[in-house]
Amino acid sequence: MEAEAAIFVSVVAFSWLAFAWEALLYRRQRRVHLSTLTVPPELVGSSLTQETLLKARSYQLDKGSFGSVSNLYSQIESTLILLLGGIPYLWSVTGHIVQRLGYSADYEVSRSCLFLLLASLFSAATSLPWSLYGTFVVEERHGFNKQTLAFFLKDQLKKLAVMQMIMLPISSLLLHIIQRGGPLFFLYAWAFTLLVTLLLITVYADYIAPLFDRFTPLPDGSLRREIESMAAAIAFPLTKIYVVEGSKRSSHSNAYFYGFYKNKRIVLFDTLLAKGVEPQGEGEEPQGKELQGEELQGKGEEPKEKKDAKLGCSNEEVLAVLGHELGHWKLGHTTKNLVISQVNSLLCFSLFAALIGRPELFAAFGFHDERPTLIGLIIIFQFVFSPYNELLSVVLTVLSRRFEFAADEFAASLGRAAALRSALVKLSSDNLGLPVADWLYSAWRYSHPPLLERLRALGDAHKDD
Repeated sequence: MEAEAAIFVSVVAFSWLAFAWEALLYRRQRRVHLSTLTVPPELVGSSLTQETLLKARSYQLDKGSFGSVSNLYSQIESTLILLLGGIPYLWSVTGHIVQRLGYSADYEVSRSCLFLLLASLFSAATSLPWSLYGTFVVEERHGFNKQTLAFFLKDQLKKLAVMQMIMLPISSLLLHIIQRGGPLFFLYAWAFTLLVTLLLITVYADYIAPLFDRFTPLPDGSLRREIESMAAAIAFPLTKIYVVEGSKRSSHSNAYFYGFYKNKRIVLFDTLLAKGVEPQGEGEEPQGKELQGEELQGKGEEPKEKKDAKLGCSNEEVLAVLGHELGHWKLGHTTKNLVISQVNSLLCFSLFAALIGRPELFAAFGFHDERPTLIGLIIIFQFVFSPYNELLSVVLTVLSRRFEFAADEFAASLGRAAALRSALVKLSSDNLGLPVADWLYSAWRYSHPPLLERLRALGDAHKDD
């Protein structure tokens, strides 16, 4: 009993220690935001105006305050679930349900899938008010939200349904592998998760993402030709270029590439492109027309019409941003991240195999008479590994920042340093990001370095590019 109590108390105590540390980090960050009242000297004369900086300051303060309250709620909720025995209670509920459906409660895999479904529904219900407030109050107040309430709710239901359709079959197969894999089950479980990861990388953007957003090919024109030329120059196996209608949800902007092996695609958010300079097809006259409304949305609930003062990026700046993204590929960052995640996955499954037979772990969380595999996965991966997960997160953040600096330097080596600097400032302005941050908060939380750090890292060596 002492071992069980020690495990439970340690888990709860560590979760509150981690929460307190995050709260301390945010207090430091908030002080920096409160004291930032003027444009930093390095950015005077750039596209970041004093008016935009004050808007960004207000947005970051609002978003931080909201995040602090919602994180406190989540911490209290998870603690109460543990203290009140929410996990064993939900497991017992699933037993009653499967029995009423005419199945034996000993049929663990079906019961585990039902547990995951009910847990997902509970999580969706408790997080919905926070999502609504974040979208229709915080994001709305600062001009980012583009959704109607009906569109938002429909989108949330669709995401929940698609997630269950993906998660439940995968979880079912994983549990079967663990239960029937013998002494080397952890190797088979790891190999299975690797195959699932590669499969999702391959099919996500072609078959899952289009369920939520409309992807249209980038029209023929100068931007498309220059993207293809840049990709060819570094032997990037580009097959398609898409524009995604991110503007139907938010005016935040982004760009990325995806695909497996020699089948790579580039995706540009429509919010990334400057208004009035959207790429035109061959022989077309520029119309200065913003893609929006029925033309982009198709049928169904239409997002709100809003007038933005977003800058967007010129073609040269879009190319610089893509040069950064292609740098991640050329420098092997994507492959390195995949290898790191799989090494970590194998390590975790190996440790899981060593711990799953310990009855005190189950007893610590209220499971005295049975040891379900799914519950073991939750206890070990989510609770027992929590200190390791925190440490790993910090290490990966440091590595991610190094990768970002390296990708910036790669884009600069293509002769796009000046355009990249301009694009970074515009993107920060359009997304109302503050260019300064507390150094400790940034080091712990920012996978991407703050704007000023990136501009300084690019340095004066490329300023005439």
